[in-house]
Amino acid sequence: MALRLGASEGHPGMVIRRGDSDAGGVVVLLRGRRGIVALSQTRDSEGRPAWLRATGPDPVDEARADDYTEKQIRFDPDLWVIEFEAPDYLPPFEARLL
Repeated sequence: MALRLGASEGHPGMVIRRGDSDAGGVVVLLRGRRGIVALSQTRDSEGRPAWLRATGPDPVDEARADDYTEKQIRFDPDLWVIEFEAPDYLPPFEARLL
């Protein structure tokens, strides 16, 4: 669903790593001209789904994004990794960013 939304908004995406469809978390990589921002699933203070800029507020280089992703895969071997072209570094799907 998110991939279709991204494509319809002009932000093509692809699955980089398939995780378990029932148990895996999701990391979203937003790729722009200045680097990559990694978003990680989380919950806000009221328990609602949200996304955290896991690599910080500014884009990072590909090596740092890869390091973050690999660390998360070691923690959650069922993890999904999805990447979008996102020049504005905003997810092309409805998301609350923390």
